[in-house]
Amino acid sequence: MSIQDRPEHHPALWVPTLYFAEGLPYFVVATIAGLMYKSMGMANDQIALWTGMLGFVWVFKPLWSPFLEAARSKKSIVLLFQFFGGASLGLVALALHLPNYFAVSIALLGLVAIASATHDIAADGLYIASLSSTQQATYAGWQGGFYNVARFFSLGGLVVLAGYFEKRMAVAQAWSLIFGMLAVSMLLLAIYHFWALPAGRNAARPAGGMRGVWLTLRDVIIDFFQKPGIWLAIAFIILFRAGEGQITTIGPLFLRAARAEGGLGLATAEVGAVYGTLATVAFICGSLLGGYFTAWRGLRRSMFFLILAMNLPNLAYFFLSTAMPSSLGVIAVALSLEMFGYGFGFVGLILFIMQEVAVGKYQMAHYALGTGIMQLGYVLFKILSGTIQGALGYQHFFLWVLVSAIPVLLLSRIVPIGRHEQAADAAVQPAVI
Repeated sequence: MSIQDRPEHHPALWVPTLYFAEGLPYFVVATIAGLMYKSMGMANDQIALWTGMLGFVWVFKPLWSPFLEAARSKKSIVLLFQFFGGASLGLVALALHLPNYFAVSIALLGLVAIASATHDIAADGLYIASLSSTQQATYAGWQGGFYNVARFFSLGGLVVLAGYFEKRMAVAQAWSLIFGMLAVSMLLLAIYHFWALPAGRNAARPAGGMRGVWLTLRDVIIDFFQKPGIWLAIAFIILFRAGEGQITTIGPLFLRAARAEGGLGLATAEVGAVYGTLATVAFICGSLLGGYFTAWRGLRRSMFFLILAMNLPNLAYFFLSTAMPSSLGVIAVALSLEMFGYGFGFVGLILFIMQEVAVGKYQMAHYALGTGIMQLGYVLFKILSGTIQGALGYQHFFLWVLVSAIPVLLLSRIVPIGRHEQAADAAVQPAVI
């Protein structure tokens, strides 16, 4: 029996691990790297700038997604970039001992980001190609759940472990061990997926070779920017993440900063305990409830409240920067409220892209472009956050983050939302009757 003729494994054997592997390198680049550089003495503005720059990889990933269709199978791309990402993480572990560790490790994290973003495209494509519509709906919760298990594993378990190591050895050595573990984790996942994943063959490979891909990509982009109201929608998507991009960057650094600098002075392990465990659970709960809330009220009537839910809980950071509590329990509760609101409100942006921006003949490609613009909003404000915080200090910075939500609140009253809800309801009404 040839490999392609083998019976495929049950989705429960590969969907959870596939999306765990998708989330792990993203959280490494987006958050863990910043905590590592903070422990190694880097300034907030440099951390925010360079880790923010790495986020541009996810912004531009839609531009090379059509070229992946030229590969024989989606499984081959997934495996290739899991191995490549694991090897790059291993090189980061070695680079931390170099005199110019910062420049070298940032470059290597760039490779991790490229591997992760490309893996995202292939993994999502494999999921869609290998499962029926019913199965896709059945395992959708597993997707998001295990993607966030990667957040729990990295921000919780590994950061706590890094704090344990920091007390017993040099900081560079401690984080080398963490990145070594991350590398081994990705390589083991790749080995397991060699057995577990379905083939996901690209049956409809692009006609006309690379020229056909280029022509399709051009048509996708032209059609996207010809949508009615697209520039207002783009502004809305970018501004939606203004507060988030800043708070998720500076928030963990504030927790680690010494009290003499206006921070809470938490140890690395304490940050992992409160930010990567209880707060992550709150984020997942908020995401689930936000979805039910929006399904109940509809996107148009929910959007203003979703934006408020995502931004008002940032008051928790202002409270922490003012009260400066020493109780880990108080800090954990405050951060959990902030993460709950973040999860609750973020579904609004995802649904806006799905229902308002991605509608049309290139739905999948336009959704990818929409999420690329979404990432652009995050990256732009992430890059600026370090400079703004340095100029304002922590207390005034957290007030500024609240003010940053005002433009998108105003736009939510202007941007067309819900144009396609009635059409969608009409389309499904006969089936309900």
